[in-house]
Amino acid sequence: MSFSDFVHLRVHSGYSLLEGALKIDELVKLAKNDKMPALAITDTGNLFGALEFSKKCAAEGVQPIIGVQMDVTPLILDNNQQSKNGSKTNSYGEPDQIVLLAKNNQGYSNILSLVSKYHLDPDGGLDPRISIDDLDKHQSGIIALTGGCKGGIGKLLANDQYEDAEKLLLRLGKIFSENLYLEIQRHHLPLEDKIEGLILDLAYKHDIPIVATNECFFSNSKMYSAHDALMCIADGKYVDQVDRERLTLDHRFKSAEEMKELFSDIPEALQNTIVIAQRCHVMAEARDPLLPAAPKNDEISTLSDNEVLAVLAKEGLNKRLSIASSEPGEDVRSKEYFQRLDYEINIINEMGFSGYFLIVADFIQWAKKNKIPVGPGRGSGAGSLVAWALTITDLNPLRFGLLFERFLNPERISMPDFDIDFCQERRDEVLRYVQD
Repeated sequence: MSFSDFVHLRVHSGYSLLEGALKIDELVKLAKNDKMPALAITDTGNLFGALEFSKKCAAEGVQPIIGVQMDVTPLILDNNQQSKNGSKTNSYGEPDQIVLLAKNNQGYSNILSLVSKYHLDPDGGLDPRISIDDLDKHQSGIIALTGGCKGGIGKLLANDQYEDAEKLLLRLGKIFSENLYLEIQRHHLPLEDKIEGLILDLAYKHDIPIVATNECFFSNSKMYSAHDALMCIADGKYVDQVDRERLTLDHRFKSAEEMKELFSDIPEALQNTIVIAQRCHVMAEARDPLLPAAPKNDEISTLSDNEVLAVLAKEGLNKRLSIASSEPGEDVRSKEYFQRLDYEINIINEMGFSGYFLIVADFIQWAKKNKIPVGPGRGSGAGSLVAWALTITDLNPLRFGLLFERFLNPERISMPDFDIDFCQERRDEVLRYVQD
């Protein structure tokens, strides 16, 4: 089977929140239908779609390229920012964009570290961003694209700061070496036209490869208006406002043929998309959930989670039944209840979720002890007798004929999911307790 000679390396899926409008399924099918051998996902500041994207690509025979677009504190402020901020030493400036693609597992791990720092410990304590030094510390296994006209080099060239742009390029080149590519885009924007020749000059002067990208936010021209409305929602603007950010029809998922025609004068920029795809060989792998150790008191500290669940569930059920038997009109048959309890415990233990039940029971019991209102239980979790015995729920599932299999079923392995309602005014206390 012959493949197209272009691969998209700048793609925003729906996981670029209020920015991208491409669903993962749709995205992968677009690439497959156009015979693209590979495809990158480069959502803004996150890797939320990496696992889903990897799975879908593998299923459709398309090579996934895991990447991210991030904001970086400028190494050098452009002239506009310097005039606004006075002294460049007193300001971090508007961030530059950079695109990072994982070549291998080490690169993927480094991108994960950078994304975590981006949100949890942003450079300068400002909005999410990283520093040039952060890139230096985590560059191994990563291919970097310079970000087009919104990247640091592009912004400096747009402001006629050629020497500063060259200085930044050399700094990035020192960090990424042969893994750095100068990015050229043609969305028919005046700024792109202004800097393209200068980017080519820098590329040939310093022997740095160029690559053609098209930043994709939506699938085709028919989706432009809907995506434009999405941008308005994100910015709190109205569609008919003049002074707001707009994209163009060219920010769609262009075909390889369209890109070939668009960059017919620089074929090497297209060929390098294939070169980059060949250099990347990593995909996000599914992992088993990592649950913390279930809390245990001294009396049961030597028991396994499975054993603790059985002990606490039987104790809890006895308490529930003793209360229920004293209520008028209640017909409690202990044998039926304990048969159901043993059945549920066996399934929970076989599926490896005993710790999950104990953790949920712990923070719900903590909330009740601290007089934080907790809902009685809703959704399929209310069908679990173990949950009722552990006071996770307050509904007797046998009394109402509720099925445990709607919640946990050995034929359909998935994490259990209790729907729990806490008092709106004090739920933060529960979240802090769980976090601690």
